[in-house]
Amino acid sequence: MTSWDERFRSGDYPQEPEPSAVLERYAGTFPDGRALDVATGTGRDALFLAERGYEVDAVDRSREGLRIARGTARERGIADRIEWIRGDVPTYAFPESAYAVITISYYRAVDRFPDIKEALVTGGVLFVEHHLRSTDETAVGPRGDRHRFAANELLHACLDLTVLHYSETTETRDDGRLAANARVLARNTSGTRQSYPSVEGA
Repeated sequence: MTSWDERFRSGDYPQEPEPSAVLERYAGTFPDGRALDVATGTGRDALFLAERGYEVDAVDRSREGLRIARGTARERGIADRIEWIRGDVPTYAFPESAYAVITISYYRAVDRFPDIKEALVTGGVLFVEHHLRSTDETAVGPRGDRHRFAANELLHACLDLTVLHYSETTETRDDGRLAANARVLARNTSGTRQSYPSVEGA
């Protein structure tokens, strides 16, 4: 059993985590097609996208995380919209030009970004959120800086796409713990003149 299996089984990690407010705000502007949730864990983004009508591939190495997510999908009546795939992200073979939407929440997959971007169709959208290195005493996320993004690192990793949203924020969770997060939402398009979605509250 992996350490993540143990965390999921013990309830140390939320079994039905909520998607990011940024993802929720922009979801209505996403193109139609298939979606991919990378390092899905207990299904944070996969469940949300399936409830929005997407057919979703959800990849994670944790058997326990996938078991929990599969059960939640059944409870919500969306089990037939999600393909749960046990795979290791560092070595996973992402298909080219296959997805209209790709999400990655709280997994530092920057080394796989070239392959992940190639998995987007033209006009497809990539959403990534992850923990930041911070001078504040953050209590959420990896203990060391190795698995956190440096300032603007996530932004620079997506500058070959059209960045529609980028933020670096410090947030106080409901339990009082401090978290520092970076979020990017970017579209697989290029050019100096483009259209941009009008999103309330963005």
